[in-house]
Formats: sequence, structure tokens, C-alpha cells
Amino acid sequence: MTEIIGVRFKSVGKVYYFSPGEYKIENGEKVIVETARGIECGEVVLGNKLVDDNDIVAPLKSVIRIATDEDFLQIEKNKLKEKEAFEICEKKIEQYKLNMNLVDVECTFDYSKLLFYFTSDNRVDFRELVKDLASCFHTRIELRQIGVRDEAKMLGGLGVCGRPFCCSSFLGEFQPVSIKMAKEQSLSLNPTKISGTCGRLMCCLKYEQDGYEELLKLTPKVGAIVDTPNGKGTVTDVNLISGKLHVKLEGAVSDTVFDRAQVKLIKDSYIRLNREEINALKGLE
Repeated sequence: MTEIIGVRFKSVGKVYYFSPGEYKIENGEKVIVETARGIECGEVVLGNKLVDDNDIVAPLKSVIRIATDEDFLQIEKNKLKEKEAFEICEKKIEQYKLNMNLVDVECTFDYSKLLFYFTSDNRVDFRELVKDLASCFHTRIELRQIGVRDEAKMLGGLGVCGRPFCCSSFLGEFQPVSIKMAKEQSLSLNPTKISGTCGRLMCCLKYEQDGYEELLKLTPKVGAIVDTPNGKGTVTDVNLISGKLHVKLEGAVSDTVFDRAQVKLIKDSYIRLNREEINALKGLE
């Protein structure tokens, strides 16, 4: 068994594991640790805990120290540097006429690196910008192009539901979301109805997908041939949640509604995206 702590460096970010060494650390405390980016200050979200050796990637780096008052002063100074760096970088982007949108600036705790996050529709040649920024701030400069989902996570905002973005409030990592999920959940495939502020499919499509997949295993799909108490027919509409099926019986003029338990599947159908739907929704995933 190995003793670990879990540390998060952003309010809603991935949790990284470190060895607490001789320290007994509680949730919510700030610690100074060494990361791949340099010396960083993070918040403990998992206090001292013993885990199986097979559940961790060795070797674990040890906590340098629990953050002190001097460390908190350094963090405040770094925030001022980040704000200054953002303003200067924006002016230089305009000066070099670069097609990029600056989103955020991060400064490592020990000021060994400044990271500039930006979005752009195309590749950007920012070599001259990096040289200029390095000569201005006298530290390592890294420009990192991010996607629109990452931009939304960093900036935050309110979704169509009226609540803060899931990605910026509690989702540590993005979950894969597909058009197929929207189709299986019988949602309107209107891009404005199923996409978030970032312009991509809403993350919440993932939340109920497992439930819909289970219901799809039990429920005939549209186009399926079924045997009902009134004879054979073809399913024309399905409500997965209620389990109600609209069935066009052989020789009937209108549909008849049956409960899922009342019918017996003869030949099932498939949920497919047609070419027009694929073209219309290209770029949402």
C-alpha cells in the first residue's frame, strides 16, 4: 500500500496524485509540489489515503511543503503578472496582425514559465510573438492553442438551462458526446437545440445515455416489425421513457398505441443518421 494525496490545480480540473511524505494534509489545504510544468501550488481535494500500489503510477513526487503565508503572497503577485501579461500579449497580437484570440494566461508558482492559451480557426505562426514575449518577461514562454470546449471551460458562463456551464462547474474532464446520442434520445437534430454556448454538442447529452441504451435494448425501434394483440404491424413512433409504441397494423388506416410489454419483436430496425443529417451537423461533435 502507498499513501497518497490528490491535488487539483484548477477549480474544476484533473486531480493529480502526490506522496504526502511526513505531512498529514486535510482537504482544502494548499500545497507546493513539483509538476511537469514546474513548481506549482495546488489545492488538496483528497487527504492522506492508502491505496494499492497497482492503482498508482510510480514514482510519485513528494509534497515540497504546505503553503505558507509567503506562498500566498507569491500567488497574489503571480495573478498581477498574469493580468499584465494578458494585456501586453493582446497588444502584441494586434501588432503582429495574428489571427488568434487570447483566452487566458497562467503563471507557474515559481515564475519559471508563462503559458498563453488561445483559440484560432487556423494554424498560427507565432514564433516572432514568442521571442518578443520572452524578451519582455524574461522567462520561458509557451503558447498553447485550445479548442472551443476548453475556452468555455476556462471562461465559464451560463448554459441554456440557466445554470453555470457543466464543464466549468464540476466536470473534471470532457466526456465524448456524439450525434448518435442525440438521435437515440429522440432529440431534435436542430443544431441550436443540441449545442451549447461553445458551439459543440451539449455535455449533458452524456448524462442519461446509459439509461437510453438500456431502454433501447428492451424497446422495438421505429421501423421494427412486431406482433401485437391485434396482429402484426410496423412501429412508426416510439416514446422510450413511457414505453408507448405507435404501430401501423397490417391493413389499418391509422396507428394503434401499445405498451412495450404488449408487443413481441419479430424483426428489429436500426437508428441511423442519413447523409443530410450528417452534413447538417458536421462540426458539432
